[in-house]
Amino acid sequence: MTCNFEEGFHQTSFGEASILYEERGVNMNALKSINDFLNKILLVTALTMLGAMVVIIIVQVFSRQIFNYTPSWSEEVSKLLFVWVAFLGIAYGFRERLHIALGLVIDRLSEKLQTVFDVFSKILILGLSIAMLYYGLRFTMLMGSSTMPGTGLPSSVLYAAIPVSGFFLFIYAINLFFEKGLHASLEDTEGH
Repeated sequence: MTCNFEEGFHQTSFGEASILYEERGVNMNALKSINDFLNKILLVTALTMLGAMVVIIIVQVFSRQIFNYTPSWSEEVSKLLFVWVAFLGIAYGFRERLHIALGLVIDRLSEKLQTVFDVFSKILILGLSIAMLYYGLRFTMLMGSSTMPGTGLPSSVLYAAIPVSGFFLFIYAINLFFEKGLHASLEDTEGH
């Protein structure tokens, strides 16, 4: 599906973009396989962290109630994992188009205005991802000299979630430019 927006601009699906770029010598299948690999890393990492967080909290509650003892590291590690899962979830939400949309307002606009808002939103997401990468890296390096009291880990371990999430968000923002629309339609989400 091609949608015209001003002269020379065409927004295409990933498949159409693949054909266009292969004609120019860019192998989109290789880019798609790298993207799929990064998606799997994100999902496995987030789910593993979520599972570890649940286990740690169960152990913490069990040991506090039964043995009247709480490991000093358990609360801090569970908070650390929670922050990581939340930031990775931001990127995953963009990949799966799960974030809240104002579709009722946008759908009432003309197709040309819808495309303008779509491109503007994607540019904002790309800008946010770049800001998360840049400032997240700076803040992570700044916090490298301080330590978390319960585990003794550098505080940068906690704050590294920001640039890592920014990296994934950047990749997904680039991918969004090859797709029409920013959010999944209601019909797409009813099947899940």
